[in-house]
This record gives sequence, C-alpha cells and structure tokens, in this order.
Amino acid sequence: MENREDLNSILPLLPLILRSSSLCWPSKALESLKALSRGPQYSQVNSGAILFDAIVDLRDSIGLSKERLRLHAADGYALFFDDLMDRVESGKWFGEIIPSLASLLLRLPSLLEDHYRNTDSIFSEGKDGSIITTGLRLLGSQEAGIVFLSQELIGALLACSFFCLFPTLNRSSKHLPTINFDNLFEPLYSQGNQSQEHKIKCIIHYFKRICLCMPMGFVSFERKVLPLKHSPFCIVYPDADFWSKSIAPLCSFKVLHSGLIEDQQYEALEVDFANKYIGGGALHSGCVQEEIRFMINPELIVSMLFLPSMEDNEAIEIIGAERFSNYRGYASSFRFLGDYLDKKPIDSMGRRKTRIVAIDALCNPRMTQYRLEGLLREANKAFCGFLDQSKYQQYLKLFQEGSFSRDKSGQDIDGADIKARNILPAGDESLSIRTCDHVSEKASCSSPGTQLKLPVSSASDEAFNERASGVELIGNYYQKHSQGPESQNNIGIATGNWGCGAFGGDPELKCTIQWLAASQVSQWILLQEWTVGDLWNMLIEYLSQKWNGETRAGFLSWLLPSLPEHDDMITVTSSMSE
Repeated sequence: MENREDLNSILPLLPLILRSSSLCWPSKALESLKALSRGPQYSQVNSGAILFDAIVDLRDSIGLSKERLRLHAADGYALFFDDLMDRVESGKWFGEIIPSLASLLLRLPSLLEDHYRNTDSIFSEGKDGSIITTGLRLLGSQEAGIVFLSQELIGALLACSFFCLFPTLNRSSKHLPTINFDNLFEPLYSQGNQSQEHKIKCIIHYFKRICLCMPMGFVSFERKVLPLKHSPFCIVYPDADFWSKSIAPLCSFKVLHSGLIEDQQYEALEVDFANKYIGGGALHSGCVQEEIRFMINPELIVSMLFLPSMEDNEAIEIIGAERFSNYRGYASSFRFLGDYLDKKPIDSMGRRKTRIVAIDALCNPRMTQYRLEGLLREANKAFCGFLDQSKYQQYLKLFQEGSFSRDKSGQDIDGADIKARNILPAGDESLSIRTCDHVSEKASCSSPGTQLKLPVSSASDEAFNERASGVELIGNYYQKHSQGPESQNNIGIATGNWGCGAFGGDPELKCTIQWLAASQVSQWILLQEWTVGDLWNMLIEYLSQKWNGETRAGFLSWLLPSLPEHDDMITVTSSMSE
C-alpha cells in the first residue's frame, strides 16, 4: 500500500495512518469508535452537546487538537439534536444511527484497502496502453482523470465529515474546499436560518437511509480538461477563430417556464451552476442551485475532499450520485420534504444514470461579459463541461488505424485539416433550458425526438482536431459499433440560467453561450440552418454594440426582433432568473 502514488497523495487528507502496509485508525480513535458503536448505554452519547464533546475527543485522538473547529459549531450541533429534533427521532438517532455510523467508520480502513485492490481493474488500459488510474487520490488542477468510489466508501467518508475528522491544515494551500461539517452546523446557531436547518435535515436523512440499507453501487468523479497546448489525444482549448469559423449546425433547444433540472425524466447531462470550488457554499450557509443539489444528492459532497478548484479550462463530471431527499423552495425558502426513492436505471459499471457536470461561470462579470475574452472564457467553460474527450480519442484511434482513409467521394483524406470545418459526428441530442419567475425552477430535458435535448456525449465525438472529411463516416461507424448501455448517443443536456443569479450574468447571453457550446458537440439542424460560426459572429457584433452603448436590448431581442411570441422552435421569456 505504501508504494501507491494515489494513496500517498490523499493520505495526508485522511484521518487514517499507514502502519505495516495496512491502513488503520490510531489506537485511541479505535477505542473511541468502538465505544460509540456499542450505543449510548456504553458511550453515554445521547445528546447533541455530548455528541460534540465526543467529536472533540475523537479529533484529539487522531492529532487534530491544534486545528480549531468553527466557533459556534458546538452550539449548532446542540441546537439541532437537542432542540430542533423531536425526542422520538432523537432517541433513534443516538440509539441506532450514531452506533451504525461508528461501525461504518470502523470499516473505513478495510473499505479503502478493498478500494485500492480493486480499482485498477475498472479500466484495462488508457489511450497510450497504460493502466487508467481510478483510485481515490488528490486529482489536482490540469490533471484530467477519474476516481471511482463505492457508495459504501462514500458513506464512510461522509461519516468522517459529520464527525469532523478530516485534517484541514493544508487544504487551503491545495485549493480544496471545506469538507468537515462544523461549517454546516455553525451557521444554524449564528444565523438561525430555517433553510440551514433543512439542509442539515437532508444530510441526516441520508445517514438514516444508508444505515437502514447501504446502497452498493458506484459513483465516478472526473476532472475534465481542455489542454491549453496541443495534445495528440485531446481537443485543445479553442480560440475565437475556431468558434468564428465553425460550421457545426446549431442544435435544437427549447425554453420552458417550469421544471427542475433534477426532475427531468430522461438521461441527460445535468448542469451544476458551480462555484470554482466544487460544492460552493453547500457546507456553509449557501442554499442556491449547486448547494441544494449537494443536499439532495449528498454523495456529491465527497468530491469536495479531493477535487481542488477549477481553472478556466476545467469542468467536473459526476456520474451515479443517488438522490435521497424531496424538497421545495430555494434559498431562504428551501425546505426538506422527506424521502425520495431514486429510480434511475443503473449502468454496467454500477452507477445510476445521473450525470452531473459542474461548470463555474464568471463571478460578477458586469461589462466584462460583453467583451471577447469574457465570451470566449464562458463558451469554452461550457464546451469543456459538455464535451466527452474519450469519444474523440476513439475516433482518433480509428483514423490512426486507417479505418477512414477516404471520404465519400473516394478521395484520400490523410492530412485534411479538421480545424477548417470544426464539426462533430451526427448525434441525436438537443439542449433544454427552463426558466420561470421562481428562481428555483431550472432546466429539463425532453424525451428523444423532441426539440428540447442537447447533445452531450456524442457531442464529444467532436473531431475538430482531426481529419474533417471522415467525420460523418465516424458517426456512422460509432452508431453501428457502440455496444451496451454505455452508448450515449441519445442523451441531452438539461440546464438553465447558468451564472445569472448571485454571479450576475446576462441570462440571454448565457443561454446563447450554452447553445453554442452544446451545438459544437452535436449535429442538430434548426430550420434556420445557422451554424455555430454564424451565431458566434452575430454574438460578437452584439457584444461590440453593447460595450459601446449602442444597444440596451437583450441579445435575443436584438437578434430576432420579429420573433413570434410563441415560436415553434424557441420560446423565450423576459422573466429569466437564476
């Protein structure tokens, strides 16, 4: 175990130690956890106040006494479990759930060892023939890669968060977000928001569920990177000229007035309006789109343990996170509404078919968003999130093997410049955006065949760094040769007013940017038959007029002043809000 680079990168961030090639708890922590696992009759932990004392003792036993918890964290734990939780529920929590969580923590060393023993067999080889690493590790900036975790291991790691057992001393220097739950409980006392109480209720409900019946699936966490320099295996960070000359047809999309991203019924890439630090204020007092998603799908929180902040050319995709809670409201009106039974199907790797991509918009861009550099940054950020580089690698391999050496007319296509065309293989995807007067209502994806879907995975089939004339052949080849449930040609993107609430973005501009990015990874054709390049150039002209004060109109009003109020292809309202 001590020779594993992945383990060595994450071990300083874990509460465990490595002794004689085995992971284990320090001896004092082991005894404390055994006492907790035997129940309140043995541990005397039967209230929030005493629970927090036990947390402090546990932290001392693993050498964290010098790392202070939040000032009012103790008050927050006591307030929730002693005052806000009713006596019957409190009795069950301390009598059953706390002992079960302690037992889960006792299994953490063996769960991690099993994880590292099995993780290298998930993928046999990478694009260069090497083993693809999927083990838990610090997945740093500009390091494209993926981590596979079992739901049971995730549960144990989140139990560490609840007991505030993760070392935090070096997290800020590694650009890692908050991970311990003292930050979640402290605002409950210091700010007294009901929404904070209900965020905690979502987490408590999750722990109750997994202690009653541990889910046995898997979740993957991927850092996606558009390289800034030429790479033989990846699509690189596009420049303005690429977007301007793109002939990829615009994908179909439709704006709806109601619905939530997480409630759409079909498999889609669901957009997380993220902070550059994944999770944003989920473990603080934040309670908008990203934070709510992390509360109802708590397994997302574990990404905050090992994924540092995102740069402009990065996104994070998480597949398989289970939803456990129902809710209503948004921000201060957020309320937990009880259990949610996630019925999403499971893929061949044991993951629920819930695909979430975190992309962070520019924060408070003001007039900068109307400049080319702002537009390029946002378009490439969305493009990075929507793109699947692995599909491009498959097509590249086909070219290298000579499978597509001639175009339809029989002409040799070696040396053809894909950048001259900038298009992707055909797919069945489209973009869905939902807006309404209430800020909590987000995007949704329609069933295959409607206008409302956007391409996500065959999107990544994009080959604009390779030979252009074989693109359609590749699309046909892939459709014929894709095997099993992992073929993603029919999934779309469900999104909404990304970066338009607290981040202050222009809703119509952000909508159009997502449309561009979605279209660049798809091949849908609208009746107008505009290309990505056409729309990009119209957007550049609008930005120039906006920057120079020549127009005060929103982009869509400026672009289509005669657009019918109920156009069959696009429905836009002026009530867009995050």
